[in-house]
Amino acid sequence: MRFGVLGATQAYAADGSVLPVTGGRLRALLVLLLLDAGRTVAPRRLVDGVYGDRPPGQAANALQSQVSRLRRLLPGVPVEFGPAGYRLAIDPQRVDVHRFTGLAGAGRAALAAGDPAGAAALLRDALALRQPGPGRGHMAGPARAGTGDRLAAGADRGGRPGCGAPLPAAGPLTRGTSGG
Repeated sequence: MRFGVLGATQAYAADGSVLPVTGGRLRALLVLLLLDAGRTVAPRRLVDGVYGDRPPGQAANALQSQVSRLRRLLPGVPVEFGPAGYRLAIDPQRVDVHRFTGLAGAGRAALAAGDPAGAAALLRDALALRQPGPGRGHMAGPARAGTGDRLAAGADRGGRPGCGAPLPAAGPLTRGTSGG
């Protein structure tokens, strides 16, 4: 299974078919977990990202309900719960944004090493990961807010999103519609 967040939020089955990630809250939860694929995300951060400044009275229960929906959508993909929060236990390279940052970093390194042709090829591959089309940015409002900044913060911890240095410009990541 692979995932896309550099456009419409998408989950692809092993056969390449698109799994329907319906509803803004489910998409927001998936995006938040994908941005930290393989790492634990605190429940408070998930509640803030999924519900914004208007969380339901029983926020923990509401979050558990969304996690249950996500587990049903992604059979065979472990959504683990532990004392510190939830973790989507997948290889980050199965997520387009993580592949993008790796390719962009390799492209920058190739350019710095004096290999403009290699850099161009790597950066073209990175840009090819962006999903074109009118469905771009199908992330719910609270999760969408600040995601472009988060993705643009890249290299302090090996070029992963949320880590420090800016990524090459790839266009707006937060355009599109939101759902509920």
